[in-house]
Amino acid sequence: MRGFVQPASWSRKAIFAAAVAGALVVTGCAGQKPKPRLAYIERPVELLYATGADRMDHKRWTDAIAYFEEVERQHPYSEWSRRAMLMTAYANYQSNNYSAAIDNADRFINLYPGNPSTPYAFYLKAVCYFEQIVDVGRDQAATEQALAALREVQLRYPDSEYAKDAAYKIDMVEDQLAGKEMAVGRWYLREGQTIAAIGRFRTVVDKYQTTSHAPEALYRLIEAYLTMGLTGEAQRTGAVLGYNYPGDIWYRDAYKLLNDKGLQPAVAPLTPGAKRSMLQKLFGQKGTALPPPKEDDAPPPPAS
Repeated sequence: MRGFVQPASWSRKAIFAAAVAGALVVTGCAGQKPKPRLAYIERPVELLYATGADRMDHKRWTDAIAYFEEVERQHPYSEWSRRAMLMTAYANYQSNNYSAAIDNADRFINLYPGNPSTPYAFYLKAVCYFEQIVDVGRDQAATEQALAALREVQLRYPDSEYAKDAAYKIDMVEDQLAGKEMAVGRWYLREGQTIAAIGRFRTVVDKYQTTSHAPEALYRLIEAYLTMGLTGEAQRTGAVLGYNYPGDIWYRDAYKLLNDKGLQPAVAPLTPGAKRSMLQKLFGQKGTALPPPKEDDAPPPPAS
């Protein structure tokens, strides 16, 4: 079979220009912004890594990613490549490119499951899910993923600093999920779907009793029980609310609501409840992830 015959009039420059133009056409058809990448020039691995670390120190995340990826490309089986993989994940996280950061972390976990830095990879993956949490009016898929990933950090590495930070974030995630249950429960209550509303409020009381939504959930249960004529349940719920949150505005409102019906919170033996959480909503704020472990800090620049 005869191959392509080059016209005699084509120069080498023309051929090169045509090849470049063809590459540009392919990129344009894809409709995607090309990923920044360094031109392949062989460099010492220490210099590539140190330059990437310097770009990271100056918060030039995209440049840092390019250098760390070049470490992997030019020196794929070196110790520096392993370090660069985790630094790339952190730089992608700082760039809000969470899906890429999660992919980097997963790759590190799969390649180096027993490495001392692997706990950080699990942790960073969890934080990436955490920072994608949206308001309670929208789908909470990322919230559920964040909760699962943070609990995995706690389960695998209970004595690590990552587990401590994960515990704090788990409280916040549960507060978010409780807020979603409350929003749906209030809607059911307004629509007259009282039994459905009770189910949502009970979920908050049973699963998220340490969150800031627990007092209101108890109050809404009292409202729902009174609507259904279940005065005994309303009184007992009022007693739980008063026992656990005696100074809370929701207890004051509940006491007035019961009194207006000629009732009072029932006096009965109660188990100690959870204290109200004083967490601040930090969703969406950058910088909540711990930095990579010191083992992966940048080396000094190579001697000239």
